[in-house]
Amino acid sequence: MEITFELGYALDTFYFLICGALVMWMAAGFTMLEAGLVRAKNTTEILTKNVALYSIACIMYMVCGYSIMYGGDDFTWFLSGITGDGATGEAEPATYAPSADFFFQVVFVATAMSIVSGAVAERMKLWAFLAFAVVLTGFIYPMEGAWTWGGEAVFGMYTLGDLGFSDFAGSGIVHMAGAAAALAGVLVLGSRKGKYSADGKVNAIPGANLPLATLGTFILWMGWFGFNGGSVLATASVESANSVAVVFMNTNAAAAGGLVAALILARILFGKADLTMALNGALAGLVAITAEPSTPTPLQATLFGALGGLLVVGSIVALDKLKIDDPVGAISVHGTVGLLGLLLVPVTNPLTADGGSSFSGQLIGALTIFVWVFVTSLVVWLALKAIMGIRVSEEEEFEGVDMSECGLEAYPDFTGGRS
Repeated sequence: MEITFELGYALDTFYFLICGALVMWMAAGFTMLEAGLVRAKNTTEILTKNVALYSIACIMYMVCGYSIMYGGDDFTWFLSGITGDGATGEAEPATYAPSADFFFQVVFVATAMSIVSGAVAERMKLWAFLAFAVVLTGFIYPMEGAWTWGGEAVFGMYTLGDLGFSDFAGSGIVHMAGAAAALAGVLVLGSRKGKYSADGKVNAIPGANLPLATLGTFILWMGWFGFNGGSVLATASVESANSVAVVFMNTNAAAAGGLVAALILARILFGKADLTMALNGALAGLVAITAEPSTPTPLQATLFGALGGLLVVGSIVALDKLKIDDPVGAISVHGTVGLLGLLLVPVTNPLTADGGSSFSGQLIGALTIFVWVFVTSLVVWLALKAIMGIRVSEEEEFEGVDMSECGLEAYPDFTGGRS
């Protein structure tokens, strides 16, 4: 029996770590997607932002974020409750190493911050963005995580789980939260110069490298298997192994459904097969299934993904009409579709005595997450604007932020400083 436990512990820990590594690889996907969808003159700054935000997330979640989210009354700094032998006291999980849990959770934090990066691209000061990353990853995200996955009461008033809220892998907790922070930043920051004409016309600003954006999407698609599959939290039993397989299957099906639906709708609306809409459709399908990938049938997963693909196209068009400038469509993909993902959970996982979710619980949970993250992020963005400024000058924006913020060009043989 002891050997069986040890093997199960080792297998679940190894699976957790591999899935965490897949999610970490999503950082590369976000970076490539964003770098491909912006103009060449801003690429170096995009790359710098993404490698830096990942590192900041890892440090801040280690310093205090993980303890805020899961420590409860036993708050500790610097993961002091985790040792080389596992966990001190009685905190050690039953089936996997606590350090593996931290690693898996920290890459989720970085994902939420990566969503913000794309939405504020091409006009934000690098150091203002990184200052915001410190607050989001060290406090804002861990607090809403404590109320959801951490099981803590919201300001002592109500517990989301008791209200029938469920979010398997983070359509709301990670994706909608990142989008809420991004929306607050975009509203304070304003749109890129030339994006909207005085007469209300929307002017397209094409990305510099669509092959890179497509590669980024495929990387994210692959990483999502770790994102959703790892959230099963185990694989050492027949039951958990079957659950993992179903989650992988449905995650892939939803992405495919989202891409095809977005591609068809773009053809109907614009008369062309819009690659950027197709890419965002795949990501929307992935976000839509993330809240509950374990209970739908493959057909349902495909249809849920398709709904996400249709919704993201409409959301991107609507935000442009509202003059909310999001260069990569991050707010629509992760925010609008993140809400859809939460509302789809009760369709296949309704509330019962054994768990599940209710529409009212999902709505209350979504509202709690959005209001908390949006309001606190808005306060931080406004404070940064007053203290250090968050937007580059008009001249720097015209020349490209690569030189003003980083002193390097990503494509010096092609851009000549202007593109």
